[in-house]
Amino acid sequence: MEELQRIANPFGDDKAMDACGLFGAMHLKGETFSGRDIIIAMANMCDRGNGLGGGYAAYGIYPDYAELYAFHLMFEHRRAKEATEAFLEEHFRIAEQGEIPHRPVPGVTDPPLLWRYFAEPRPGTAAPDDFVVERVMDINTRIDGAFVFSSGKNMGVFKGVGHCHDIGNFFCLEDYEGYLWTAHSRFPTNTQGWWGGAHPFCILDWTVVHNGEISSYGINRRFLEMHGYYCTMQTDTEVVAYAVDLLVRRHHLPVELAAKVMAAPLWTQIERMEPEEKKLYTVLRQAYASLLMNGPFTIIVANRDEMIGLGDRVRLRPLVAGVKGDTLYLSSEEAAIRLIEPGLERAWIPKGGEPIIGRLADARVSGQGAALLDQAQGQ
Repeated sequence: MEELQRIANPFGDDKAMDACGLFGAMHLKGETFSGRDIIIAMANMCDRGNGLGGGYAAYGIYPDYAELYAFHLMFEHRRAKEATEAFLEEHFRIAEQGEIPHRPVPGVTDPPLLWRYFAEPRPGTAAPDDFVVERVMDINTRIDGAFVFSSGKNMGVFKGVGHCHDIGNFFCLEDYEGYLWTAHSRFPTNTQGWWGGAHPFCILDWTVVHNGEISSYGINRRFLEMHGYYCTMQTDTEVVAYAVDLLVRRHHLPVELAAKVMAAPLWTQIERMEPEEKKLYTVLRQAYASLLMNGPFTIIVANRDEMIGLGDRVRLRPLVAGVKGDTLYLSSEEAAIRLIEPGLERAWIPKGGEPIIGRLADARVSGQGAALLDQAQGQ
C-alpha cells in the first residue's frame, strides 16, 4: 500500500484539488477596498485552474453611476457592436459609454471587443428590472456575436480566457475600489473554454461563481426557459444565476429558502421535521423540483447587499469561511485567505447544504457563521 501511495503521489502532496478555485471577500459595513488582494488570493490558487477561464465580480465600483444599469458587453466583431448599440439606443437612455479599460498581459490573448454602457430604461418603462432581464435575453439570443456579461447597478463583472490573476491584471482591477469581491479560476471538464463561458455569471446584480458540475442542468434550464431565462453561455453554471434571480427577486423567497431549493434537504430529513417545517419543505420540493441542483458543487452568490456561500448536501467540493473584524471571507482554500489576511480571527468549514450569508444591511453573518463573527468582534 505504501509503495502504491508513493507512486501515485511521489511528492507527498496532501492538497485536495477538486478543480476550480473560488474566492469572496465582503466588508459588512460597506467600506471599499482595492481588487489587488483578490488577485493575489487567486494567484495563490492558480493550480486550481488551467488557463481556460478566470473572472471577478466587484460591487460598489461605479459610485458616480450608482443609479444606472452598468452593461458590460463583449463583441466578436464590429457588426455586433453596431447592432447592439442601435438596440440599446431604442430601449435605453445611455448616459455614458466606452471601452472597458484593459492592458496587454502575456497570458491573455485574442480578447473580443469589450465595452460598457451606463444606461436607464426610457421614461415610462414599467418594472425596470424585468425589462432589463428581457433586453439582456434579447441581445444574447438575437444579436449574433454579442453577449451581455454584466447588467447590474454599481457593480461589474470582468472575465475572460486566461488564468484568473492574469485576467485581473488584464482588467486593471487594482484600480477599482469595491466593498464586495468574488473571483473564480476555471478548470472546465465538459464545456469549452471561451470568454462568455468564464465565471462569474450575472443577471442584474446577481453574480455566481461555481466549482463542480450541475448534472441537473437540462431540467434546470428547461424550467428557467418557461420563466423567460435563456442559457446562451454554454456552461452549466449559468442556470444558478437565473435560478437565484427567479426565486429571490421575482418569487420573493428569502435567500435562506432559495438555498434550500437548490440544495434541498433529503426526503428522509423532511420526514423527521416538526409539522410546520415539514409542510414548508414539502411544498418547496414539490413546487421547485426542477430547480434542485444535482451534482457536486460549491457556489458563491452575491448581490449588492449579500454574499452567500453554499455547498451541496454532502460537501463534495471545498468551501472555507473566515472572518476578520467586519470582513467575511469565503474560499476554496484557507491558505488563500490567510495570505491576504494573516490576522484572520476565525476560520471554519461550513456544513454541506447550509448557506453562509454576509449581509450589508445589518453588518452580520447569518447561518453557521453568526456566532463565530459575534465572538470575533467581541474580542
